[in-house]
Amino acid sequence: MLNEFKKFALKGNVLDLAVGVIIGAAFGKIVSSLVEDIIMPLVGLLVGGVDLTKQLVITVGTAEVKIGAFAQTILDFVIIAFSIYIFVKIINKRFKKQEEPQRAAAEVDKKEVLLTEIRDLLKEK
Repeated sequence: MLNEFKKFALKGNVLDLAVGVIIGAAFGKIVSSLVEDIIMPLVGLLVGGVDLTKQLVITVGTAEVKIGAFAQTILDFVIIAFSIYIFVKIINKRFKKQEEPQRAAAEVDKKEVLLTEIRDLLKEK
């Protein structure tokens, strides 16, 4: 059982997943800081210093319904999702440029193989 666990834990996919989770958590902190410390203060200046979390609270009996906090969380999510989208788009664009020469070489190889097959068929006739 210990050997099976070693094989499972040391597979490339498991290690890649672990690295992805760790990097994702670190990236999440960076993006959260970007939203909380840079973007939201600027948005606050644009809307006249209104803080949604404190402004939109409805009291029903003894309960407080924090609509502003919910709206703030949705706004944070949209900003974070957009930031991740831009980041992934930039990374994909960079890797796509690196893969294009390899694809071109593969396509040439396919064409050469096809031409070789045609040539061989013509020789047979």
